[in-house]
Amino acid sequence: MRRTSHAAGAVHRVVVQSKALANNLLGDRTSRIIDVYVPHGHTGAGLPLLVDLVGYTAGGPAHTNWKAFGENVPERLDRLIGDGAMRPVAVAFPDCFSRLGGNQYVNSAAVGSYEDFLIGEMLPAVERQFGCGGDGRRGVFGKSSGGFGAQIHAMRHPDIWSAAASHSGDAGFELLYLGGFPDVLRALARHGNSIEAWMNAFEAKQKLDGKDTLILMYLCQAASFDPDPGAFLGLRLPVTLDTCEIIPERWENWLAWDPARMVEAHAASIGRLKAFFLDCGTEDQYSILYGSRRIHKTLEQRGVAHRYEEFPDDHSSVDYRMDISLPYLAKALSA
Repeated sequence: MRRTSHAAGAVHRVVVQSKALANNLLGDRTSRIIDVYVPHGHTGAGLPLLVDLVGYTAGGPAHTNWKAFGENVPERLDRLIGDGAMRPVAVAFPDCFSRLGGNQYVNSAAVGSYEDFLIGEMLPAVERQFGCGGDGRRGVFGKSSGGFGAQIHAMRHPDIWSAAASHSGDAGFELLYLGGFPDVLRALARHGNSIEAWMNAFEAKQKLDGKDTLILMYLCQAASFDPDPGAFLGLRLPVTLDTCEIIPERWENWLAWDPARMVEAHAASIGRLKAFFLDCGTEDQYSILYGSRRIHKTLEQRGVAHRYEEFPDDHSSVDYRMDISLPYLAKALSA
């Protein structure tokens, strides 16, 4: 149900034939949908551009679809812009869903070169067609894995993005991931300790449950942070299959992508942005709060301007936090 009487903006659909995603080991399609929101009364020309990176198990169009008992993101934008709480922007919703259930928005020999896709293919296609964005007027935001993607892109590409917002973005990998590897190994043990056998069984199921999705999430992270091009779907784990001991060189490859560590070398990049927003719920069930605090602490110590907030909620159903972050980004990019 729409929560505003203001006129609705338009959602256009763009299709990009990606070269960056060619030959990914998952066999995922390279033709990618990008939904683009343009506010009512605008064509997109001259507007700042925000890019929405969705969380794990979703694709960009999930945020433009009808939503029960609430607003999808275009409806939220209609309300915020119509009420005058937010300056007009165009928003792109790229579909980066994968065979492994999602994306971390980095270049991976297994999942595909999504960093290159977003920057080198998606952005030019949207900006060329709608006349939006451009240097100094691009922002990226997301929640969970999407928040991770927003952080990583802000740190690695301040020449491309001028603002970023991360809601409960993955950080503090020791707390976030290590405790879950025993569950992954127990699941694999039921299939002869074979990732291939587990994937075949998973993809043959008629009904999935949350436990299946959790195991798949770990495989997706493994494919993103430490792929093995010679393995089935490029998948390997950073722990031994029998005793669940950390394999140091494998685990270090994961940690190299931990924003709570990366910020130590990339704080200056965040300082180049017009706006950087970071938040996390105090009851976050994945312990992301502590990694988020580490990022905030490092930025404070380095004197890097940013906005950090904690709120009394967990990791789930926190889209309402966009009411704070999106106007903040839009104002910075409109200056």
